[in-house]
Amino acid sequence: MKAMNPVHKKFSRRARVATGGAVLTVVALSGFGAVSANASAPATTSATAASASVPARATTTSTHLTIDAATKAAQVALDAAEKENQRVTVAVVDRNGNTIVTLRGDGAGPQSYESAERKAFTAASWNAPTSQLVERLRQAPNLKDIPGTLFLAGGVPVTAENAPIAGIGVAGAPSGTLDEKFAQAGAKAVAR
Repeated sequence: MKAMNPVHKKFSRRARVATGGAVLTVVALSGFGAVSANASAPATTSATAASASVPARATTTSTHLTIDAATKAAQVALDAAEKENQRVTVAVVDRNGNTIVTLRGDGAGPQSYESAERKAFTAASWNAPTSQLVERLRQAPNLKDIPGTLFLAGGVPVTAENAPIAGIGVAGAPSGTLDEKFAQAGAKAVAR
């Protein structure tokens, strides 16, 4: 009969298998940590070689309304509505239609939030007050099918050097004429 190692005498076969499995798990996990650390290491020069610097003629610069200016415009529009006891929501979007700021006045209806954003988006997209765009809709009724637009009075564009940089939309007053009046007040506040 073969002489047993003193360590093997103390552990049963089941204990040796369990211990061996635990050791393998520790070794595997420590290897994984090393691989993970290597995977998050900085990129090599091959990634740098893949990027390219483009000449100035291949880029453009655009003008954007600051968050401070957008907030001022929205607050002035909301204040104008509140002076006339109107419960409205005011939205200001950038040239790309992304919302910069939205102020929902006390008591404004739930539909006013989305309507204000869509009016602002429509005014910025066409660089025209939405009241004028309602007239265009008569000649081209399929314009209303463009996603995100709303052809109701209450949206006005904000421009810089005759190019649209934002849109202000107001919704919730009993008429689009009032909504647009408040949006105009906001746009004028930015111009000051």
